Amino acid sequence: MKVYDAPNIRNVALVGHGGCGKTSLASALLFNGGAANRLGRVEDGTTVTDFDPDEIERQISLQTSLAFAEWRKTKVNILDAPGYANFTAEARAALRVADSALIVVDAVAGVEVQTEKVWGYAEDYGLARLIVVNRMDRENGSFDRALESIESSFGRAAVAIAIPVGEEKSFRGVVDLVTEKALIWGEDGSGKFETTDIPEAQQEAAASAREKLVEMVAESNEALMEEFFEKGTLPQEDLVRGLREAVVAGKVFPVIPASAGLNAGVHTVLDAIVDLLPSPADRPAATGTRPGSDEEVSREAAPDAPMSAFVFKTIIDPHAGRISVFRVYSGTVESDSAVHNAARDSAERVGSLLLLQGKNQTQVAKAQVGDIVAVAKLKDTQTGDTLADKDHPIVYPPVVLPEPATTFAIEPKTRGDEDKISTAFQRLREEDPVLQVTRDPQTHEVLLSGMGQLHIEVVVGRLRKRYKVEVNLKKPKIPYRETIKGSAEGHGRHKKQTGGHGQFADCRIRMKPLGRSEDFQFVDKIFGGSIPKTFIPAVEKGIQEARLKGFVAGYPMVDFEVELHDGQFHDVDSSEMAFKIAGSLAFKDAVSKCRPTLLEPIMSVEIAVPDEYAGSVMGDLSSRRGRPQGMEPKGTLQVIKAEVPLAEMLSYDAELTSMTGGRGSYHMEMDHYDEVPSHLQDKVVATAKAEAGEGATEE
Repeated sequence: MKVYDAPNIRNVALVGHGGCGKTSLASALLFNGGAANRLGRVEDGTTVTDFDPDEIERQISLQTSLAFAEWRKTKVNILDAPGYANFTAEARAALRVADSALIVVDAVAGVEVQTEKVWGYAEDYGLARLIVVNRMDRENGSFDRALESIESSFGRAAVAIAIPVGEEKSFRGVVDLVTEKALIWGEDGSGKFETTDIPEAQQEAAASAREKLVEMVAESNEALMEEFFEKGTLPQEDLVRGLREAVVAGKVFPVIPASAGLNAGVHTVLDAIVDLLPSPADRPAATGTRPGSDEEVSREAAPDAPMSAFVFKTIIDPHAGRISVFRVYSGTVESDSAVHNAARDSAERVGSLLLLQGKNQTQVAKAQVGDIVAVAKLKDTQTGDTLADKDHPIVYPPVVLPEPATTFAIEPKTRGDEDKISTAFQRLREEDPVLQVTRDPQTHEVLLSGMGQLHIEVVVGRLRKRYKVEVNLKKPKIPYRETIKGSAEGHGRHKKQTGGHGQFADCRIRMKPLGRSEDFQFVDKIFGGSIPKTFIPAVEKGIQEARLKGFVAGYPMVDFEVELHDGQFHDVDSSEMAFKIAGSLAFKDAVSKCRPTLLEPIMSVEIAVPDEYAGSVMGDLSSRRGRPQGMEPKGTLQVIKAEVPLAEMLSYDAELTSMTGGRGSYHMEMDHYDEVPSHLQDKVVATAKAEAGEGATEE
């Protein structure tokens, strides 16, 4: 395979809202670039980048796939990222290592929720952006309407560099506003086209659109602005040069109409990728830190600089094992060479370097700065690690992953699968670091957290297909707790006479509430030896065991103090076991008089929504027993802060999506415990007792 140098590489992330045709566009780019021998279709399961059986079945992208094509002696690395919110972490990782974003917008729907989100990510990473209005051949497809939506969302710097010839079923070509020529495609999907003069029907629109383009390019540069005012336009040579400089600088975002399905307009997109988007050599030096410190270090995108690369994705291949995919930020990586994992301070051996073409792999001898390659079977390396020259270490910052939004409790359908589950999840988390698998210490449930129900369903499907593990999903139990509101004394006496030694122990305690989060305190106030010192730990142990079983509904009791102040013992019949039982009896006696109550976990919640939804979200929070803590603007969004009981947030992900049309997001974390309102306690107690009864029946 040919090795490309940085100026002849374009790393482009294809991003946009789900269903806008990114994967179809990737297929058309690869077909026109000669990297695929047919125009793949999502409906037929024949695209290069959607190759996973789940993706083919669901007809949506679930992970970022890599592919490449050569266009005019330039290697175009395509990172086809998912468009659904549940897989937004994949899109973020793709943009992290790309040099530019190709934002795909549906010609009917215009800018949608995820379009705005990925635009924001691209902005965060300082990426140049090219916008493709795709599916121009669809019924109700309108370039003007889509462009209006783009300008409304992203500003007037988003400007057309081509306009369509025809729309909907009559879409057949584009007018290139830079060359002032029309490109008309045939209807056979071959990608062959004729270059003609601008059709009369498009001449007026083309003149107006070109004038707008010239003005935007002139505005991006003072010298060009002066020239524009002086001449009333820009010479062709200055327009071409100024347009590229403005795009690379992020001052102009070109917009092109196309139809991936008809393979029309795709040639123009490829030309724009090569002519306008930055190469790795055009990007600023990559910055990281020296391992073990906050000292900032950087690497220029030069082939003779010390080698450094960032691992942004891990693939678990059934045959090759773990495949690490990385972007080379400086220097050169060669097959069969030694590298250093700077993040983990460990030596790694690079075997064969691989270029990924969807699921297919091609070996390459070396990869120069700017390229994206993969390698199998690295020993310690995980997603987010930095590979570097051992004598010149650098650690690049990892991809910022979103917080999981949905949690389910999982249980294996068969007991024999319990051991398999942990191994399977370890593998799945290597591929998908957003997944979180934890065990609740109180409820003893295994909890699976992900970005949404679809994400969790996909994970459960992979468990079944890849690892032959079947699991049931259910809502997680709420880890309620119990406490007391009053003070009282308790008496516990255990006396049993049998043949031989009997059992005897007697203890008296005082119980009182403590502040929240103070858990449990045991105070020994025995004087005069009414209970020997050797038996006092047994009393505490009896109380500890009893409090974990609760009194009201079987939940652990917290935030109280027990003072052991008196008791009796027998020289022969007293034992540690007897005093342990007496301690638990004293606890139950005291609790019954201390006004026991239930506590529930209260979450600190932050919800980001557009202005127009803030009122309805606030109203909904009130219906969930939420306590608003304030609201503050953040960009175009309002961030609502509130404290809400966990019991009211179990299905919030789907409900917020429904309420805001997918435009809202939220994050929550445990804050404190608070008393369950009295009118809800009976229901919680009844449910807990019913579950305890079922458990007893099962046993």
